[in-house]
Formats: sequence, structure tokens, C-alpha cells
Amino acid sequence: MDHTAHHTETSAHDHAGHAHHADHGHAHGGGTTWATAAKATLHCLTGCAIGEILGMVIGTALLWGNVATMVLAISLAFVFGYSFTLFAVRRAGLDFKSALKVALAADTVSIAVMEIVDNGIIALTPGAMDAHLSDALFWTALLGGFAVAFVITTPVNKWMIGRGKGHAVVHAYH
Repeated sequence: MDHTAHHTETSAHDHAGHAHHADHGHAHGGGTTWATAAKATLHCLTGCAIGEILGMVIGTALLWGNVATMVLAISLAFVFGYSFTLFAVRRAGLDFKSALKVALAADTVSIAVMEIVDNGIIALTPGAMDAHLSDALFWTALLGGFAVAFVITTPVNKWMIGRGKGHAVVHAYH
């Protein structure tokens, strides 16, 4: 196997990627700005929130128990979180398989951290798991969980983007 061609191609891609990353708020020295990390986190949070709220609404409307509703909500959070990135990189011209790989690489850690924090807050808020959609406690715990998840996930994304991981893999396609 000829690794020279791959190395040259990878080096050219890495070099082009660094120039492109500078346009997206990357600081010198391999880091990234807080604004870039916050934007990536907000992008991820939007998909997660849509999926999670939809899952909670469906589970509650179908009178499912807490565990089944949370499993659906978390599953849909991942589906919607990935789909936002998937559609964006597909529009940029990637085939489905490549776009799926980019979405999985870009968003898995961010979505996982967000879901652990958000659902942990909901689970630990007294009465929130038994609250109905019409209860202020349901929405307060859910939205409060999203806010805390954003604050905790943003530094994770900053660290990952600064190392060329996470949402940084998407930058080559927009």
C-alpha cells in the first residue's frame, strides 16, 4: 500500500483545513474561540431540543412510563442532532455514507454530554418526571436542563474543536 500518496493528500487537506478553520474563529496555537464553540453547541442543542421535546410530547401523549418516554426522547435527540449536520453536509455535496460519518464524528460527544446533563437535571428535579406537559415544572426543568447542558457542553466543544475533532470536522464542508 502506498502511504506516500495518502500522506501528501492528508497534508494538503490538513493545510487547507487550517486556512478554512481560521475563517471560523480558530485562534492561533491550535485553539478555538468561545464564540465558535458556543455556535457549535447551539447548533447541536437545537437538534437535541427538537428531538427531546418531541419525544417527551409523544411519550406523554401515549401515556408511556418515564423510562420509555426518556428512551424515546433521547433517541430522537440524537436523530435530530445528527440530522441537522447530515443535511448540511449533504447540501455541500457529500454522499450519504460520507455525510453520516461526518455527522457521527461531529456530534456524538456533544449530544451525549448534552443528553446526560439535561436528562440528569430532569431526573433529579423533584416532581419533574411526573409533571404533565401543561405543568410549569415540566417546562422549567426541561429548559433549565437545556441551559445547564449548554454551559457544560460549550467548553467540551471548545476543547474538541481546538484539537480538530467534533464540530471541526464539519467546517471543511461549509
